[in-house]
Amino acid sequence: MEEKVLNKRKHGMLVLVITILLYIAAIFGFIVSIATGWTLLGVVCVLYMCLGWILWLGLKVLKPQEALVLTLFGKYVGTLKGAGFYYVNPFSSAVNPAAKTKLNQSGDVDAGGKGLVLAQPGAQQAAELPSRKISLKIMTLNNSRQKINDCLGNPVEKGIAVIWRVVDTAKAAFNVDNYKEYLSLQCDAALRNIVRIYPYDVAPGVDTTGDGVADEGSLRGSSEVVAERIKNEIQSRVGEAGLEIIEARITYLAYAPEIAAVMLQRQQASAIIDARKMIVDGAVGMVEMALERLKENNVVDLDEERKAAMVSNLLVVLCGNQNAQPVVNSGSLY
Repeated sequence: MEEKVLNKRKHGMLVLVITILLYIAAIFGFIVSIATGWTLLGVVCVLYMCLGWILWLGLKVLKPQEALVLTLFGKYVGTLKGAGFYYVNPFSSAVNPAAKTKLNQSGDVDAGGKGLVLAQPGAQQAAELPSRKISLKIMTLNNSRQKINDCLGNPVEKGIAVIWRVVDTAKAAFNVDNYKEYLSLQCDAALRNIVRIYPYDVAPGVDTTGDGVADEGSLRGSSEVVAERIKNEIQSRVGEAGLEIIEARITYLAYAPEIAAVMLQRQQASAIIDARKMIVDGAVGMVEMALERLKENNVVDLDEERKAAMVSNLLVVLCGNQNAQPVVNSGSLY
């Protein structure tokens, strides 16, 4: 199905003026026919006054970034695009299979697909007709969060926001049953397909690129790469529906509640170990510097036993969690 744009149909105002003038002429002719006697002119005027309104069914008004897909007796005849006042075949009908679909997104056509709206208590129920126009604006789809297992089997909750728009109205209207629901389903499938490739955090021996070499890719540390792969995955699936994926962004990423506390303890333990390694490295360097400075300046000559005691005391002071209480030795070292 190829899109066919109807560019030369902006005659709405001309047709409206002509039909109004014809109505005025028909009324005048009907009055004249009554005054002069029933004639063929009167019959024609009555027929036009009864059927002339059918021409108004072909008047279509479009705002910027709107489109109207038209069919005539089941056959696709073209698409109206761009702001303007159009006139088309009065018997043609507009098609928008997603007119009543309400997703968690911006730019929906109606206010949630409500069939009936209560205006006031005691008032009659008014039917709300969905619009058949297809929006060409850039829209944002924010699907619900999904619980997915990463490549290590850990359950992860993740959500994405997809920026998209309709670029081919014919494909959107006829290639799929409902292009909004189709997009939502493909976003969920692509998200699940990509997340299972990556670990939540950097893990040894994991290949996320498919080249057979372990790398440091992760959901938390490679969010830009993951988002780009999700975007490409969705685009490859929705191209036949006439949709363009402009961008995909990760909006939520966390461990599932059942393991969140355990993984938090694991992260805390890892952070504590890294901090301890840094403290020990710094303490050993300070002890080495102290011993070298004492030896270079000939401040004191220590044997191996006294050096070991000094090193032990300095490491306890430098690596301890609490401030050390000083003890003054008033006697001799030996």
